[in-house]
Amino acid sequence: MTRMTAAQSCEQAVQALPFRLRREALALSEEDKRRAEEFRLRVGWSMSVVLDGAERSLGGPPVRGEELEQLVEIASRASLHTVLDQVRRGYLTVEGGHRIGLCGTAVLQEGEIRSLRALSSANLRIARQVRGAAAPILDGLCPGGRLAGTLILAPPGLGKTTLLRDLIRSVSEGEGCAPLRVSLADERGEVAALYSGCPQLDVGWRTDVVEGCPKAQGLMLLLRAMNPQVLAVDEVTAPEDVKALMTAAGCGVTLLATAHGEGRTDLECRSLYRPLLEEGLFRFLVRIRREGERRVYMVEELST
Repeated sequence: MTRMTAAQSCEQAVQALPFRLRREALALSEEDKRRAEEFRLRVGWSMSVVLDGAERSLGGPPVRGEELEQLVEIASRASLHTVLDQVRRGYLTVEGGHRIGLCGTAVLQEGEIRSLRALSSANLRIARQVRGAAAPILDGLCPGGRLAGTLILAPPGLGKTTLLRDLIRSVSEGEGCAPLRVSLADERGEVAALYSGCPQLDVGWRTDVVEGCPKAQGLMLLLRAMNPQVLAVDEVTAPEDVKALMTAAGCGVTLLATAHGEGRTDLECRSLYRPLLEEGLFRFLVRIRREGERRVYMVEELST
């Protein structure tokens, strides 16, 4: 598997942009490409880049609505009908696991979003492999040398998916812990980024991946079909996700998941997440905070 530098990941991601905007992005310095996290496109405003959490305008001509349409055409390889399921949920995932978030006018049918039209803004989030990201906390999450159930909790943009990916890789490869079979429900293709059946991002050779289907369905498929020892999922967001995790925990599978939130109080106060605590699905909680370019991980034991 080819290993990309942070700057190369940025250069790969911006291939989804229309030519003019791609040229602006590629004109960044190598240091800025290394630090870039997102590119923001808003109709009527210059494209901007997010560096270490701070957004900076690139100062070019305003983004036009037709350029957002071109973005979708490039990202879908001129086959919009094949990605309509993703578009109606407000995003597209492109080769390499980079995600394009979309905003515009929602087209409703029977109260559900069926598509987006008159696009108004987009967010190109760069996926990066950070090997060793999990190393500082791995020993603490593996009492007795085996991974315990772990929930990663942080607000958007702090690297939950990056940490999850490296934990999966480490466990699958047996780095610092017993090697285990991992099954990953990768609904949006951001964790492993399958391309022609091959993960573009390293999740380890003992890892099986299903992507493109709702998380709860993916978890149940993997539980029935792949005999996992660890079941992993990114971003628990719905009651059916929690129900699927509870079912898996009842089958003796170790759970590895991420969720949006600031800390344990969020888990206790929010009805969606409260069962995760009450049912003792996870032994450890990992919180993430930013210190400049660094992410700092804090591990809390939830149960014994």
